[in-house]
Amino acid sequence: MIAEPVTDISSFFIAGINYRKSDASVRGQFSINNQQYRQLIVSAGSFNIKNLFVLSTCNRTEIYGFAENAHSLAKLLCTHTEGSLETFSEMSYTRQGVYAIEHLFNVAAGLDSQILGDYEIVGQIKTAVKFSKEHLLIDTYLDRIINEVLAASKNIRTNTHLSSGTVSVSFAAVQYIRQHYNDTTGKKILLVGTGKIGMNTFRNIVDYLPQTKVTLVNRSVEKAALLAKENGIAYDSFDNLSGCIEDADVVIVATNAPEPIIHDLHFSAKKNKLVIDLSVPFNVASSVQACEHVKLINIDELSKINDVTLKKRAAEIPKVKAIISEHIAGFMEWHQMRKNVPVLKTVKKHLLQIQSCDAAGSFSIKPLEEEKIQKVINGMAVKMRTQNQRGCNYIEAMNDYISTASN
Repeated sequence: MIAEPVTDISSFFIAGINYRKSDASVRGQFSINNQQYRQLIVSAGSFNIKNLFVLSTCNRTEIYGFAENAHSLAKLLCTHTEGSLETFSEMSYTRQGVYAIEHLFNVAAGLDSQILGDYEIVGQIKTAVKFSKEHLLIDTYLDRIINEVLAASKNIRTNTHLSSGTVSVSFAAVQYIRQHYNDTTGKKILLVGTGKIGMNTFRNIVDYLPQTKVTLVNRSVEKAALLAKENGIAYDSFDNLSGCIEDADVVIVATNAPEPIIHDLHFSAKKNKLVIDLSVPFNVASSVQACEHVKLINIDELSKINDVTLKKRAAEIPKVKAIISEHIAGFMEWHQMRKNVPVLKTVKKHLLQIQSCDAAGSFSIKPLEEEKIQKVINGMAVKMRTQNQRGCNYIEAMNDYISTASN
């Protein structure tokens, strides 16, 4: 019987870049789409990396995995993104072993989000993990870490108020519009993009700005048409983007293009406009900021909102950290038990061999069912977990076996 190799927790690393040290334009260089993710997975073996997943959102790109060092992960990531390894190294952070695991717990809880308590990150983690799992890059050990992280996140959401209230980038956009205009009645809002962020923004507009007039534009006009029909609002084709921008008071951009789709040429000096770019990388060219009568706000500026909800969430941080500590302790207990598995399997093998040995009869040892031998092994496992007596645990297991077989 070949013992299962023990995973060295110190070989678990994370290399990442997020909003704390880089703006959205820099983070956009390291965002990764599904095609890039597939290419990264294919080449992971050449970097001696067998287990990994990549979390890429508007606020961060992080690669988690078991590797020789964090640099290997960073190099693998940068090989498949537009940004250079040099830029990434200047802006990035790394964690190793238990500290890397703790970081993942914090991210999933929303403690490391640009907006404290942002729960959308959980779905993004699940999507990233599912992608890697489909390509056989999540082994039993990494899967256990992830399951414990998700369990902690659920515990936090159920038993704390860290994610209570309505605070998100899409809601922040609506808040900004309300603050920018004394009266939003009749204001024309153009929403470009109906993906996940676009949909969240649309729902917030419907809930908090019902007196406005909304027009949807999406590259897939069918998607925009369906949403518009369901909600009784207007839509237009992407080909008429210039005309839609000209007619709007507020332009919200929630697209996912690799480069800007809106430029200064889209704006005349005849009408005041508020432009909100929720995209990463930016999909509104920086030159728009220089246009007369145009106010441009991006996702980083919106995330600086400070309101009562965020203060309430901040008060929950000690409780959240206590829950995370409990789950990390639970994982470490499982990790310690897993380290003992090869020893336990060897002892069980020896006990099975003993009762088939001729010498067993001289000790009046009766053959035991495997179920009873397993009970002896389970007792040894408990003692190994609670008492670090090394060889003494083996001797006690032998005594338990002889005692059971002699009765």
